[in-house]
Amino acid sequence: MRAGSVLIAIWIIIGVVAAGQRGYYTGSLANCSRVGTIAVTIVTGPLNYVGVNPKIGCQVPQPSK
Repeated sequence: MRAGSVLIAIWIIIGVVAAGQRGYYTGSLANCSRVGTIAVTIVTGPLNYVGVNPKIGCQVPQPSK
């Protein structure tokens, strides 16, 4: 169980580094597309370095007037 935890931690750290290298942490995190893309990039971890380039697009409904 301990080896699995270490492996998952390393996987997540690699994903965080990949998101940083793509410049996802600069600027505002004001929309769900940006936050979703960062989250998916972190979750995919090392797969980012073999060609996976996840992007999330979402539309938030506007409030009625």
